[in-house]
Amino acid sequence: MASRIRIDQNKASFVQSLILNSDNPEGIFETYADIVAFAAAVGKKYDYRSPLEHIAQEPSPISYDVFMSRGYDLLINVLAITAMGNLDVFSENGGHEDKINIFEQYANGGLSYLQEQLTGAIDYQERLLLLLNKERHNTNPTQEFDLSRFL
Repeated sequence: MASRIRIDQNKASFVQSLILNSDNPEGIFETYADIVAFAAAVGKKYDYRSPLEHIAQEPSPISYDVFMSRGYDLLINVLAITAMGNLDVFSENGGHEDKINIFEQYANGGLSYLQEQLTGAIDYQERLLLLLNKERHNTNPTQEFDLSRFL
């Protein structure tokens, strides 16, 4: 598949600040695909979905095959199915591009949320762990069935 997952230009520097490499030893994620997949899950969790306005040149769009090789194609499919409310994403009439667009929108929304939450943080890893821990222990009385009691 020649499809590529794109990142919005206004999130590019934030995404680059999250990547772990020799220039950025404080980074959290090993690959851009990891960042985008995590952001898409966050976007779905908080129902933040926003279209991309300007496509970033750096980091360049990521091949869909990278997401498949890391097992994120399941996440892409589930997000598309829940967003569309049907299985049309598996049709041969352009369903693939629809699910890519939905995934990009959730990732963009999730990146916006993460960027807002991590603003001012010196150590992104510590702040992100605090956010995840807060979410883990968040008791939401509107939940019908709370699985956290089994942890």
